[in-house]
Amino acid sequence: MHILFVEDEAKIANFVRAGLKEQGFVVDYCDNGDRGYVCATENEYDVIVLDIMVPGKDGLSILKSLRRKGQNVPVILLTARNELDDRLEGLNLGADDYLAKPFFVEELVARIHAVMRRSTGDRQNLVSVGPIKLDRITREVTCDQHMIELTTREFNLLEYLMRSPGRVFTRTQILEHIWGYDFNTNTNVVDVCAAHSQKD
Repeated sequence: MHILFVEDEAKIANFVRAGLKEQGFVVDYCDNGDRGYVCATENEYDVIVLDIMVPGKDGLSILKSLRRKGQNVPVILLTARNELDDRLEGLNLGADDYLAKPFFVEELVARIHAVMRRSTGDRQNLVSVGPIKLDRITREVTCDQHMIELTTREFNLLEYLMRSPGRVFTRTQILEHIWGYDFNTNTNVVDVCAAHSQKD
C-alpha cells in the first residue's frame, strides 16, 4: 500500500515511517502541510495519515480541500489534542478515522487496514491474475495454490503490476510507486528486483 504521511515532529515521523516500512508500506513523507497537500493532489495513495497541527496548510484544511475536490482517499487524522470538538470537526469534514498521540505504530497499522477494508471491500484486497493470487492485507501470494515467498519490495512490485495487468510502466513510474517519489531515479534497482523475481 502507498501511504502519504504528513507530520512535522521529526522524532515521531522517523519512528512511524520506520514502523510502516517494516510492515511493507511504501511511505511518502512530508513535514509541512503545503507540501503534503501538493503530494496528495499530484499522486495516488491508498491512505493518507495526516497530522492536524502541521506548519503551512493545517491538516483539517488539507482534508477539507481534498474532499471538496472529490478525492475520496481514506484519511486518518493524528493529533495531540483530545477535545471532542476537534474530533467531531475532523470526522464531519470527511476523515475516515482519528488517532490521538501518543499511539503505538501497531495500532496505526491496524487502523490503516481497517479503513482500506471499509473503502475498497475485501474483494478488492484480493487480486488475481491468471494462476497468481495476492492478498493485500495478509500479504500472501500463491501460484496454482502454492505459496510463494517474496521480499517486501518484490511483493509491492508484484501488487503494483497485478493491479493493472497488461499495462506497460516506465522505470520512473515503478520507482515512484514502489520506492517513493523522492528515490534516486538513476538507480537500476528496478531491473535488479525484476530479474531476481524472474530467477526465483
